[in-house]
Amino acid sequence: MKTKTFFLSIMCMLFVSCNTQFKPVNPQATPEAGALLSELYRSVEEGKIISAQQHSEYQMMQPEWYEQDRNRIFEASGKVPLIWGGDMGWERQTVIDHAIEEYAKGHIITLMWHSQRPLDEGTTIFEEQCQGKFSDEEWQQLVTPGTEMYKGWLAKADEVAGYLKQLKDKKIPVLWRPYHEMNGEWFWWGDRRGENGFTQLWKMMYDRYVNYHHLDNLIWVWNANGPRDIPGDTAYDYALFFPGIEYVDVLATDIYNNDWKQSHHDQLIELGKGKLIALGEIGNVPTPEILETQNKYAWFMIWAGFTLPQLNTPEAIKALYDRPNTVCWEPEH
Repeated sequence: MKTKTFFLSIMCMLFVSCNTQFKPVNPQATPEAGALLSELYRSVEEGKIISAQQHSEYQMMQPEWYEQDRNRIFEASGKVPLIWGGDMGWERQTVIDHAIEEYAKGHIITLMWHSQRPLDEGTTIFEEQCQGKFSDEEWQQLVTPGTEMYKGWLAKADEVAGYLKQLKDKKIPVLWRPYHEMNGEWFWWGDRRGENGFTQLWKMMYDRYVNYHHLDNLIWVWNANGPRDIPGDTAYDYALFFPGIEYVDVLATDIYNNDWKQSHHDQLIELGKGKLIALGEIGNVPTPEILETQNKYAWFMIWAGFTLPQLNTPEAIKALYDRPNTVCWEPEH
């Protein structure tokens, strides 16, 4: 494989030589995963933030749409995001194939999972399944091994693991951010409090993927939403849903509707006790002035479709990408 640019060219060497404050939470993490985490820490220490772009299921299914967001970014700024984002909720093999291709070009890979409820079947339906009703009684069955609900969850988690193994076999590290926005009211896994709440689901997945499937190429990204008090659309305090720093490599938050509160940034730093923080998803892009004070985010990822000019003007995208400390993809020479 050709030498990769910026992070990917020196990953394994850095994993051996860099004395990063925090190693991966998985003690068996691959050299590539450990080196990527080290590079992310170094990037933040140097005052940089990495650019990223999410690709939706619709873009995956329509090749003519696949590059639309990155094309708009390039047209506005002449730059291309370094991190490539995909979703394991739909078209999984297509997502994996793209991830392999993008990594070979020098991109960093991040994957999420819009998950169905444990007993749902067929193609994922966002509103009916990801945002479908899930009672407290059903939740207790989910976190109780041996129940039909638990077995349904296990089967779905194992199926996704099978795809992720393809990336492990190719030594591709992944920023893995499942069950995002868990502090919000809108997903079936959201607003589940207490020791048998969301934190238990996170630990179940961590144990299954690390100790059973040995997916040692994963960097574990816990991705909440910026807390907000909007009736019917509330996101609660980060700390209520945090499983502990021993299960999390990166703490991320999602920011939409220009909700750029300094507290969204600062509370993540406090909760993570110095671990990396990131902007897992954003809608409207931050101004350069915002990032002067909210300056510890390791990366920002624009959500699919939000490069449209009615959502983010070309001027706003250019201002973000033209910052000297915004890290972008560079083609191999």
